[in-house]
Amino acid sequence: MTGSLRRWRWLAGVVATAAVLTACGSGSDDSASDGAKKITFWLSTAAQIQGYTDLAKEFQAKEGITVEVVNQPYDGYQDKLRQSAQANSLPDVASVPSLDALWINQLQDLSATANNETNKIRKDLVTEQDGKVLAIPSDLTAAGLFINKSLFTKAGVAVPADPSKTWTWDEFLAAATKVRTATGAKYDLVYDNSAARIRAFIYNNGGKGFQLGADNKYQTPDAATVAALTKFKAMNDDKVMPKSVWTSGGDPNALFKSGQVVAYFSGVWQVPDFAEGITNFEWASAPTPGPVHATDINLGGKVVAFNNKDTAAAAKKWVDFLFQRDNYTKLAQSNGYLPVESGLTLTYPFKSKAALDAYTLYTKEIELADPISSSGQAAGTKLLLAGKEAGEDPTKGELAKFVNGQQDVQKTVDNIVNGLNASLG
Repeated sequence: MTGSLRRWRWLAGVVATAAVLTACGSGSDDSASDGAKKITFWLSTAAQIQGYTDLAKEFQAKEGITVEVVNQPYDGYQDKLRQSAQANSLPDVASVPSLDALWINQLQDLSATANNETNKIRKDLVTEQDGKVLAIPSDLTAAGLFINKSLFTKAGVAVPADPSKTWTWDEFLAAATKVRTATGAKYDLVYDNSAARIRAFIYNNGGKGFQLGADNKYQTPDAATVAALTKFKAMNDDKVMPKSVWTSGGDPNALFKSGQVVAYFSGVWQVPDFAEGITNFEWASAPTPGPVHATDINLGGKVVAFNNKDTAAAAKKWVDFLFQRDNYTKLAQSNGYLPVESGLTLTYPFKSKAALDAYTLYTKEIELADPISSSGQAAGTKLLLAGKEAGEDPTKGELAKFVNGQQDVQKTVDNIVNGLNASLG
């Protein structure tokens, strides 16, 4: 599961509405000759919903159209969309983790919203095919570094403040080891067991990673990628990092929150949790190590509008309303989003200074990030639009074998490339 999906921790059966819910599908007898009076908007989230329900009320007051905001459980969400497509009962608008070949031909063109210069939506992140915009991301996610600030303070070790003048991985690890030995902490670092987070490490260290070729097949990576993976294995020595996270399901979040780990490489989705859940020490976001200024940029969700006859116009109107600059500012602030619209000044509702500083830092990190940072999510979209569908990513399993000493780095790389290509449907 990618970074962008970590925050989609679904609450089974939870439904949040802007009006009393009747049916989940878009079929309704509430449409009239002068246009639809009710549309449905599906999404799935554990917490990031208030912004939508607030805007739904404003939309109803302005347009006279009720928006039913339906919070679907994550488990089975994609299957439910597929079943709804087969039953001709898709929602009118949805925020989805990924597009699906089964219903992609039922999407409306959102070009008018995406290309409206007033909105300043990042064009490189919309899903476009044959000149049509099929999806606009609701928000961005990015990988990054968190530190136990209390331990750094206790050890008297400085942390760079400016991401444009960040430390290298070697410099960071030297600092973390110094903090660990000075404070008696257990580990220098814990690192999310995720293919997306490994992409960030590869990019930081100058590798191109596992990239698609012109034939839509994954290519053998460059030497810098192999070197980065070799370096990552060496860090899993039960001193710098615990092997358990990558070999036996150890929980890096819990380890970091215990206060016994100097730093944690994860992503922006951790900020709301840390703001509320860490009370036994001070934490902070820190600039991502280099030497290459890169991360893994993903999409929190893709907003789509389905072509549901009587409700189609109202659905596009709702999407356009969401991304109008003032409205999107409210949405991003309320839901704690990293924005897809550039140049916004956002005031997030966090009381925690660490959380507010983290969002400021992540915004700067994304602005500075090498373009390769978004290539992982772009590859998935490219495959889908080419009629291919990526299956399970073998990276985690193959790296676990490598970290555990069961195979060498070349076998690991070969298995990842072959596994990625074999997974393409």
